[in-house]
Amino acid sequence: MNTTQSRSSCSHVLLWVRDLHQAVANFRAAGFEVTYATAEARAQHAHIWFSHGPIIELLTTPRHAWLFKWPIDCLAGRGAGQRMLRWAAHGEGFCDLALLCDEQLLAPRLKGLAACGVAMGRVVKWQRTCADGSQTRFRFVYPRDARLPFLVTPYTPSQHPERLIHPNGATGLAAIRLGVSPADRTALDLLAGDDPMLHLHPAEFTGVQAVQIAGLTQPLTLHGAQLLGCPTAQGDFHA
Repeated sequence: MNTTQSRSSCSHVLLWVRDLHQAVANFRAAGFEVTYATAEARAQHAHIWFSHGPIIELLTTPRHAWLFKWPIDCLAGRGAGQRMLRWAAHGEGFCDLALLCDEQLLAPRLKGLAACGVAMGRVVKWQRTCADGSQTRFRFVYPRDARLPFLVTPYTPSQHPERLIHPNGATGLAAIRLGVSPADRTALDLLAGDDPMLHLHPAEFTGVQAVQIAGLTQPLTLHGAQLLGCPTAQGDFHA
């Protein structure tokens, strides 16, 4: 596969929570600025933004999410509904990983992945009305294997603030510890390429285990997620 087509970087880490409003309150109390993705009253997503690089997305799912499994499969392809159910299956904590893919490279990326045996679902065009009334557009596509990270195009227009330092000192994600099952390693390498943000470790199941956050002086565990401090911009889980 062409290296331009196979190169990815992390877009966001997804963190599933039971009660989004309570989670937002708890993360704010821990010194993070948190923004609801849509109007607060009915929001199911919220974001912890940084001025650059990947972000953390808090999300919840409807109480009767299983009712949406087949409609979501119809929208995004086989395996998409199972992915949504998997987010909540293990309780609160990191549940998924989104990999950034340039809009112009999405079609060749998908063609290349298919040629290498990585089955992907349908490309979904999405438009979101943000909490402030502005709109942003993006596209995403899930692998049919619900354990693997998915691809997403950049938000248009960009949602990154020009400069943001959270009250607790956090300035950005420095590293993401990703457990990888041996059965998923080949497909994961094809999806993620050599993104230096991702620190891969053998694991029984593929999934995000922890993140390091530059500027965070004290490690935190919030809603099942390990948030580790990092004195430098480049994290090292072996330090």
